[in-house]
Amino acid sequence: MKTIFRLLLVVSALLPSISAQAQDEAVFFKGKTVRILVGGAAGAAYDFVGRALAAHMGRHIPGEPSVIVENMPGAASIVMMNTLYNRAARDGTAMGMPLNGIVLEPRLKSLSRDGSNVHFDLSKMRFVGTPAQQPQVLWVWHQTPYASIEDLRSQSSNFGSTAPGGDNYILPTLSNALLGTQMKIIAGYKGVNDIFLATEQGEVHGATVNFSSLLGKPDWMAAGKARILIQFGTERLASLKDVPTAIELAKDEASRQMLRVYATKFKTTYPILLPPDVPAARVRTMQGAFDATMLDKAFIADAEKIGIDVSPLGGPEIEKVMAEIEAAPQDVIDRLRLLVN
Repeated sequence: MKTIFRLLLVVSALLPSISAQAQDEAVFFKGKTVRILVGGAAGAAYDFVGRALAAHMGRHIPGEPSVIVENMPGAASIVMMNTLYNRAARDGTAMGMPLNGIVLEPRLKSLSRDGSNVHFDLSKMRFVGTPAQQPQVLWVWHQTPYASIEDLRSQSSNFGSTAPGGDNYILPTLSNALLGTQMKIIAGYKGVNDIFLATEQGEVHGATVNFSSLLGKPDWMAAGKARILIQFGTERLASLKDVPTAIELAKDEASRQMLRVYATKFKTTYPILLPPDVPAARVRTMQGAFDATMLDKAFIADAEKIGIDVSPLGGPEIEKVMAEIEAAPQDVIDRLRLLVN
């Protein structure tokens, strides 16, 4: 009882300072505009997620500022990250949403092999959160002869891709090298929708995409037109409990280690982060506003409309994921980098 009483006294003593801080934050943000810099083009999944956040997050920030999205595609988000790190305001009014490959870049250096294009230090930035933890999945059109990983191992197949450097190129490459599949990668498609069309027309047999992209094709999913054979997360999604992960399908521990490291980034499917030097109290304010938005029924409804299963991870949890990536053995990183590049 004495311990509880002391805790109540501590909380009571802190309440005035917490209230004062909230008032200060409200005064700061009132009338301002918060920008979400999205490292992808308009009309793509990251853009949709950014705009869903922009529509609702402002209500949960003290002072209720306006929140807008600015698309800044280029070099798999390096252009946006360089801008966020070097030019954006460091007061909480600018956030970035890069493609999730950014979280592996400090170790893999797959986006800028010599580092010359990277002008940011991820360790000096702070994460706000991610609205979803969704892996990429490998799927084939229902009319193809491929029904399992064994079919992909025993027969050649054609998989659509945008360009080297994207997951729809890297993941089939890793599958061929580590799982023994025989996928021929057909690059050059402008985007996921072009690959979907090419699959319907029989140009390719399938592709790897973020699971949310398939959820955005409800007619396909309802009719069983997309046959999902592999998921690339660290563990099976509850909604795909019968689909094995690539880690499970690997035949040796070295392959499993590489796939596990690469899969870590899918815990942060849509990472949102702040530039360096944002005051600690402001970081906590933005993390709190994000957490509240993830419970907002209006946001959840909008997310469902664009195929996003809201499964958030907060900023402090993402920083634990970054620690996992940093702790990966160098020999595993070296082998993975060789395959990815």
